[in-house]
Amino acid sequence: MVTRMGSSPITRTISLNSLQYMEVKHYFSVYFMELKYIVDNLSNYTNVRQVLKNEFNMSNRLITKLKQNKLIYLNDKETYLDKIISMDDVVKCVVDFNESSENIIPTKMDLKIIYEDDYFLVVNKPYNMPVHPSILHYTNSLSNGIKYYFESIGLHRKIRPINRLDKDTTGIVIFAKNEYIQECLIKQMQLKIFHKEYIAILEGIIDKNKGTINAPIARKNGSIIERCIDKNGATAISHYEVIESKNNLSLVKFILETGRTHQIRLHSKYIGHPIIGDTLYGHESPLICRQALHCYKLSFVHPIYKNKIEFIAPIPEEMEIFQRNQI
Repeated sequence: MVTRMGSSPITRTISLNSLQYMEVKHYFSVYFMELKYIVDNLSNYTNVRQVLKNEFNMSNRLITKLKQNKLIYLNDKETYLDKIISMDDVVKCVVDFNESSENIIPTKMDLKIIYEDDYFLVVNKPYNMPVHPSILHYTNSLSNGIKYYFESIGLHRKIRPINRLDKDTTGIVIFAKNEYIQECLIKQMQLKIFHKEYIAILEGIIDKNKGTINAPIARKNGSIIERCIDKNGATAISHYEVIESKNNLSLVKFILETGRTHQIRLHSKYIGHPIIGDTLYGHESPLICRQALHCYKLSFVHPIYKNKIEFIAPIPEEMEIFQRNQI
């Protein structure tokens, strides 16, 4: 099931402010997103490069890519980055185009699509499925399924997940449909505008119903997978709140301030309450066949419409231990 917000006309123009517009133009099933800036004050910028970098907040990497693909225009004519601009000039660039992801094999699968628009796709990932392909999961990762789906609707794009989940963690994963949208959402993460909430079931009864875990994380010596708490590691901060406790188990909500690999799993172990079913940082459980961790909610500002949006993925059936009174 695909849920959409609003209609999708052939050409849509969204006013972001009095100067800047973004358009999506559809050609058959393939869309091309344009950024447009109309010069009305020469004190803001003097050349095309400054418009792309400061008005559109583009990275140097993306600007270089657009230049190489000849997708930067001044008054509808191909231009160069240091071209001087004048009053009423129109600076425009096409920020998405056909790309190849030859390293990812398209695989048909039953994707649980929460939301889709012209800019990104939101899916609910099941357990036992990594986000990225690997030697052990060359054709059955979530990215393989996204590749197949994009090609089925006429999109030839690189696969760009914005957030990542462990193979046996369920929940929301977002895929950007072009590099510009990817950059916008990653910047929101860096500015802490992009919020992630998780639900986990932990061993034991936690003394404090609310708290913050501030414990730096580093890669464990001799392991390419396992992490450990290390004073010299990267800053890692998790906020938690106990939702319910009974029979020596706790249903806990986590809000991440940082996004380190295995952060919730390791922080839970650090406070003496590992996630049930987590065989890397805790123990096997007769109640569930994998770690009981689910990315429940994501919220951020839509990179085009500029409204705050929120997506929720219901707790999966295998984690409904409290609801079914199985403990």
